[in-house]
Amino acid sequence: MSDYLLTSESVTEGHPDKLCDQVSDAVLDSIMQQDPFARVACETATTTNLVVLLGEITTSAKVDYEKIARETILSIGYDKDELGLDGNNCEVRIALGTQSPDIKAGVDNSLESRKGGSEKIGAGDQGMMIGYASNESDDYMPLPISISHSITRKMAELRKNGSLEWIRPDGKSQITFEYNSKGEPIKINTVVISTQHSPNITQKEIQDELMETVCKESIPEKYLDSHTKYIINPSGQFIIGGPHGDAGLTGRKIIVDTYGGSCRHGGGAFSGKDCTKVDRTGAYAARWVAKNCVAAGLADRMEVQLSYAIGVSEPISIMVDAHGTNKIPESEIVKKINQTFDLSPGGIIDDLELRRPIYKQTAAYGHFGRNDIRLPWEKLNMVEKIR
Repeated sequence: MSDYLLTSESVTEGHPDKLCDQVSDAVLDSIMQQDPFARVACETATTTNLVVLLGEITTSAKVDYEKIARETILSIGYDKDELGLDGNNCEVRIALGTQSPDIKAGVDNSLESRKGGSEKIGAGDQGMMIGYASNESDDYMPLPISISHSITRKMAELRKNGSLEWIRPDGKSQITFEYNSKGEPIKINTVVISTQHSPNITQKEIQDELMETVCKESIPEKYLDSHTKYIINPSGQFIIGGPHGDAGLTGRKIIVDTYGGSCRHGGGAFSGKDCTKVDRTGAYAARWVAKNCVAAGLADRMEVQLSYAIGVSEPISIMVDAHGTNKIPESEIVKKINQTFDLSPGGIIDDLELRRPIYKQTAAYGHFGRNDIRLPWEKLNMVEKIR
């Protein structure tokens, strides 16, 4: 018997918000290739045949922002006017300024160093960041979000290799899992898929082809039974999509980017931000900590909260919530974290080697649990030290 249901969603790379995330991170990567110490906060907005880049960038790099935007849009699959956005001829507006000198000063010269301590960079903002890990899957991710991402990745793969020519770039998936009272996943209750499509296909054909080529290939059979419900394109026709159907904006898919609602979220988005921004760096570090602690056997699942103040190097607080699965007291886990990890922004940047152009690959299908790409915060390189 199930004790509760948990639902998580994913979206394809052609979703308008995800398109914006990818443009913002493509800009960041291009700058990082030339200037690893650049300060970047690049936001993107889009609607029908219009893309706008805005934000604050301070760098010595020479970057063609319009070209990067167009190349990213085309790589996603928006290359025809009939899709409502064509990277070849859409309007691209650039409205980028430079970083505030007040923020720059706080990052370059932390409060600790101003008080005579060791010279460290300060956090680029205040806020709290959440990391999470669970041993319910091989990638230490909650199964609902992990399988949701598998579905959307498969849809994009079949669209791009021509296997399903009728699929268009915009789409979503959603998985509802049944869990028992111990928080262990039992089975999938409901699968929801919505995909943009060309006009020359029936809803029955869409349902049959997605069941055969997407669901069977991307959902582990052991979590399915005769009671699993499938809901495919429940709104009916979905021809108009992407930025033509909904405006897009960087940073609006923060639950898709993280853990699918299985834990709290700090609130800050990731894409378009350089590594001095703790919204991004702190969240990556918290995942690294949580994953290594769970892999070390300290708990079956663990949520780690880090908090920072702008211009201050060391975290203001570290909190652990193991949801009753911890093998040692949570206070002892916090002590181990303090002894094992340098969670200052500079320490995180150095340990995870974050001054590199590695970010665009994270801007679709999640920033965590990615076995398809190599990400430094996914390494299990601290397990033995924790033990």
